[in-house]
Amino acid sequence: MTADQAAPAVVRRYFELAGQPDSEDYFALFAEDAVVEDESTEYRGIAAIREWRRAVPLVSYEITDVVDTPAGTVVTATISGDFPGSPFAGLRYRFSDHDENAIRVLRIAP
Repeated sequence: MTADQAAPAVVRRYFELAGQPDSEDYFALFAEDAVVEDESTEYRGIAAIREWRRAVPLVSYEITDVVDTPAGTVVTATISGDFPGSPFAGLRYRFSDHDENAIRVLRIAP
């Protein structure tokens, strides 16, 4: 089994859609009151997540590790794209509140 296959379905779907231009399928992954924290800046609710998403460059992901912990699912990935420092290895995505239908809390940090 590859690292990405070890991730829960909603987490795998996040990485499938995150590397593509915005789509309603991507935003449908999040609960209405979801929180995304990207390097200490918090985006609360779908409207704020849409604004965050528009400001983030499109990247491709290579998932290198998936660990389920009591605090949630932690995915480590290398991201590549049109940004200084690409590729960037070791970025961690902590899905600390999710179920098979929705992501409620996502924290992204090096």
